[in-house]
Amino acid sequence: MMRVVHYGLGPIGAGIARLIAGRPDLQIVGAIDVDPDKVGRDVGLVIGLPNELGIQVSADAPGVLRATRPDVVILATGSELARVASQIRQAIAVGASVVSTCEELSYPFDTHPELAQELDRLARGQGVVVLGTGVNPGFAMDTLPLALTAVSQRVDAVRVRRRQDAARRRLPLQRKIGAGLAPAEFAEQARDGRVGHVGLLQSVQAIAHGLGWRLDRIEQEITPVLAAVETRTDALVIPAGHVLGVRQTARGVVGGRVLIALELEISIGAEDPRDQVVIEGLPRIDVVVNEGTHGDLATAAIVVNVMNHLRHVAPGLRIMADLPLVHYRSA
Repeated sequence: MMRVVHYGLGPIGAGIARLIAGRPDLQIVGAIDVDPDKVGRDVGLVIGLPNELGIQVSADAPGVLRATRPDVVILATGSELARVASQIRQAIAVGASVVSTCEELSYPFDTHPELAQELDRLARGQGVVVLGTGVNPGFAMDTLPLALTAVSQRVDAVRVRRRQDAARRRLPLQRKIGAGLAPAEFAEQARDGRVGHVGLLQSVQAIAHGLGWRLDRIEQEITPVLAAVETRTDALVIPAGHVLGVRQTARGVVGGRVLIALELEISIGAEDPRDQVVIEGLPRIDVVVNEGTHGDLATAAIVVNVMNHLRHVAPGLRIMADLPLVHYRSA
């Protein structure tokens, strides 16, 4: 049985913990969060289970990790690698592997080369694995396109379009995409990096790495999706002309040609949600996931489903392409 500590019990972390709590092959041995409304309470009640698990949430991360000595730490505390790096180091220090939803960790080698080298060295030294994953990045716009090229004789270009209805998602994500902001507020926050999806850049880099392409540059753009009429959700009232969400693009360019084109729209009430992957080449491949891959459910699932694959890869900082085929398996 694999011993697990949950580090971060926000909506995503709690969803992962609920899934793990129902698995007989996985055992929750500790839980860490700094939210004073969670600290001291039983983790089962914090994550929304009807029963207690006999484990209290603690803000003392080093203490929990030293006392429990987990096999794996599930880290769901932030999107930026620099912010969560110290937490990863804490887990490595007690000999635990790390599976994290940190988007920048999914492919950190180009954007954070020195930090990536350090984490790789530390993980190798302790014989553990560090991995960033999730639905996006981690699956829908990088791992899935790469998997589809298994039947390609030639790949000329990769295009992925993902459209998500944010009304079906958690409130923190709606805030993250700027829902409810005036256009001027959105523009200001976009410039500061306070609004928008994190990870599109890493998905481009992961695809290029997998296909052996050396990109000249990566172009990115973020624009708001605006409400034509007043729009309401369970938590928000968005006036006409205000922001429903974001449309982001990232393009990998070689010799003036766009070889990788990713487009992501996450907005309140987005019509015809779907994921579409097109592999231009021989043969041409065009795959559509109708209604799209559910972000929150899929993130929890992939985090759990990768855990039993960790022992099949060498220690160090790893990416999804390093793992054997990740798939669901009943416990």
